[in-house]
Amino acid sequence: MSYAEKIRISAGGLSMFVKNFQQLSEPAVSQNCARLRKAALLAYNSALECVEPAKLLRSFLSLDNKILKVGESHIDIGAGKVYVVGAGKASGAMAGALEDLLGDRITAGCVNIPHETECSTRITMLNRAGHPVPDESGVEGCRRILELADAAEAEDLVICLISGGGSSLLPLPVHGISLADKQKMTSLLLKSGASISEINAVRKHLSGIKGGRLARRVYPARLLNLILSDVIGDPLDVIASGPTVPDTSTFADAAAVLRCYRLWDDVPETVKTLLTDAAAGLVEETPKPGDVSFAGVLNRVVGNNHLALVAASNSLAAAGFKVDVVNEPWQGDACQLGQNLAVRAIAAADSAAPVAVLIGGEATVQVAGHGRGGRNQQAALAAVRELAGHANLLVALLATDGIDGPTDACGAIVDGTTLARAQKLAMTPETFLQNNDSYSFFKALGDMVHTGYTGSNVNDIYMILSAGSSAR
Repeated sequence: MSYAEKIRISAGGLSMFVKNFQQLSEPAVSQNCARLRKAALLAYNSALECVEPAKLLRSFLSLDNKILKVGESHIDIGAGKVYVVGAGKASGAMAGALEDLLGDRITAGCVNIPHETECSTRITMLNRAGHPVPDESGVEGCRRILELADAAEAEDLVICLISGGGSSLLPLPVHGISLADKQKMTSLLLKSGASISEINAVRKHLSGIKGGRLARRVYPARLLNLILSDVIGDPLDVIASGPTVPDTSTFADAAAVLRCYRLWDDVPETVKTLLTDAAAGLVEETPKPGDVSFAGVLNRVVGNNHLALVAASNSLAAAGFKVDVVNEPWQGDACQLGQNLAVRAIAAADSAAPVAVLIGGEATVQVAGHGRGGRNQQAALAAVRELAGHANLLVALLATDGIDGPTDACGAIVDGTTLARAQKLAMTPETFLQNNDSYSFFKALGDMVHTGYTGSNVNDIYMILSAGSSAR
């Protein structure tokens, strides 16, 4: 079963979610809410289908005899060998599509993918590993990837398939740092509220493969890096911690992140020692721009959040909404995101006609409580009180990988009835917010969205939908 087929089946389940919701609300309210939810979920499904990894790769690559066309670029494969490496949530599906194109021209390959991934390949080894916390299987996969990189000679081509989740799936500790140390570091960073750029600045400097080090091992062979971006703005050195691109961050930056988020006293001693030695000039930096290792590297982004937003926009426009796609993506605190979306939604309610506002991004959460949830659920919870009573408004926050934090949901939906329904269950949004327990809140209401693991990842989609003032 392809990912697109899997997503369509999931969408069928989501339409039942909308139908069930109608039974929970007053008749005059449920009609608007159900209509808005259906439109939001159909738009989300369109976005997922647009960024299905194998589809993207097939549209981006073609083969003419020995000439591999990569967008507007051309690579002469010649008589050299072709190796496939990489890591990420979408990299398994990308590897399958690449095999469909190149077939037996591929000599060997190894791609690290999450344990939950459902896909198969004939030549490339799909090494299932831990995400978001790395495991020993991920380390073994990295070693195999570097073996292939070392085997490649000047006339060969290494194709690297990178997608969201690649940082966790490429764990190769260096300088006396153990896997347990990296696991602790990952947990600390993910709960700190640090941005992905800040988190990956640390990860790169604790790794033997990230931060351009994979490219250094591939050289002098040619290297084609195909990227499905999960970072807003597509900064190549941040996506999966940039294993094939020059690193713009430094050991000093990594240390600054740990101090900024007050993690320095909690990190393993091996990490402190490494960063202290680096500050004294005793440790070699990651390869920087101008390094010869990047002379034969071609990096290309095959898909990103913008593509998903365009697909969602087209779906909503076809459903009769006037759509505004916000050019400034969200990067920052989840609670602030929820409040921002609520303000935008209330402003949109003044329009007589149906209006939709789309924003991309990925929020952060500083975890202080002991509950369960994800960035999208946390942000949705922060919008509940502001939206109360606005029967013609809806806000949806949905992850394109199908996973919102350590939960089985991709996000949640909030509308004008959410607070009233919560109060009937004696639930107060602020109490759940303080305990970072958004999952329990939305599970009780039936307002979480489930798709299952999509096999893609291009950040999150935030939707504001207004039925229009005439629908009140």
